[in-house]
Amino acid sequence: MSIAIVKYNAGNICSVRNALRRIGTAAIITDDAQIIANADKVILPGVGAAGTAMSHLKEKYLDQVIACLQQPVLGICLGMQLMCAFSEEDDTTCMGIFDQRVLRFRGIEKVPQVGWNNIYHLMGPLFEDINEQEYMYFVHSYYASAGAHTIATTEYGAGYSAAIQQNNFYGVQFHPEKSGAAGQRVLQNFIEL
Repeated sequence: MSIAIVKYNAGNICSVRNALRRIGTAAIITDDAQIIANADKVILPGVGAAGTAMSHLKEKYLDQVIACLQQPVLGICLGMQLMCAFSEEDDTTCMGIFDQRVLRFRGIEKVPQVGWNNIYHLMGPLFEDINEQEYMYFVHSYYASAGAHTIATTEYGAGYSAAIQQNNFYGVQFHPEKSGAAGQRVLQNFIEL
């Protein structure tokens, strides 16, 4: 099985690869469109700014490649947000795989949200053997509102999407690679899709 981690000038790529190694899965970090298109699974990680990240994806036409993929794709944090329609961060038009908008936290004392938070209303195979109200690790200032594609929620000031899914596309706002055993289980579930 081949796993491609998309390289697009966003952070946390090596942490994702190391987390996959811990569950016995090898992955290649690449920005080669052909390798990404031919991989069995694709992971779009991310720590960074939406505008800059989308610019890098567009430079190599990876936004178009990713949007057309038929195999399972997992967006993590910024990677999930970039699969949405629009982000308030840098007023960025994103890939539009999900129709959700990404909004900035407002009226909350501490932004970004940094730390452990519970996830609720877990649905689908990504959360097999994950307990309701499990703790996951979050680091972000923007969030995808809850909508038709939400498969897990969390709260920080208000409720929002902790995870989304449509067809072969999955996204998690939390960092499974930093979320201990539960996060590793999410990654394992994705690999087993």
